[in-house]
Amino acid sequence: MKKKLVILTGAGMSAESGISTFRDSGGLWDKYPVEDVATPEAFHRNPALVLEFYNIRRRELIRAKPNEGHAGIADMEKDFDVQVITQNIDNLHEQAGRTKVLHLHGELMKVRSTGDESLIYELPADKPEINMGDKCEKGYQLRPHIVWFGEAVPMITEAAELAGKADIFVIIGTSMNVYPAAGLLDYVKKNVPVYLIDPKDVNTGRYDVFHIKKGASEGVKELRQRLGDPTIGRV
Repeated sequence: MKKKLVILTGAGMSAESGISTFRDSGGLWDKYPVEDVATPEAFHRNPALVLEFYNIRRRELIRAKPNEGHAGIADMEKDFDVQVITQNIDNLHEQAGRTKVLHLHGELMKVRSTGDESLIYELPADKPEINMGDKCEKGYQLRPHIVWFGEAVPMITEAAELAGKADIFVIIGTSMNVYPAAGLLDYVKKNVPVYLIDPKDVNTGRYDVFHIKKGASEGVKELRQRLGDPTIGRV
């Protein structure tokens, strides 16, 4: 039976693909204050601005391609039972061939009804925008299928269960400052190997984390080496 490899990814996972990060200098929150575009209050106050913010992000995503890190994770399915838990709202893991991806914070290419949250629609790549007046079948305005600041994270319980079942746990490209996602490490059992891939120092609150100080693509390559992937040269 394959070992269960659980991977938590954040904005640094997709940065090499040209997806804007949030918290780095020059990131999205420098250009768009979070309270203006990523809260329920912002949508109530100025829905057109919020919709356009996500329209811009979808157009950015459509131009992007999975990087070698995404591809490397997909390739690891040959040797491991891989489950990705991502804080990212892009679909680059899926584009790279991943079959099991849990999106904690929603999905950029999906929208949902403001009046019935069960009505969720996927947008086509050739028409990625939603605007004021675009409504669901019940007549309610559509909104991004995104978990905004101040909203509950509906998939966190399932994510915690997955973290608790990990034989190997990997963190890629996340500051570990955003909760509840950062708390998933607390569910990883003792003596389970934990790897962190990030070129920067990241405070995980643990001393048993092996830090690979590289970006996503090179870091995933080294991870595969360390986990004994026979198709990669050993370190």
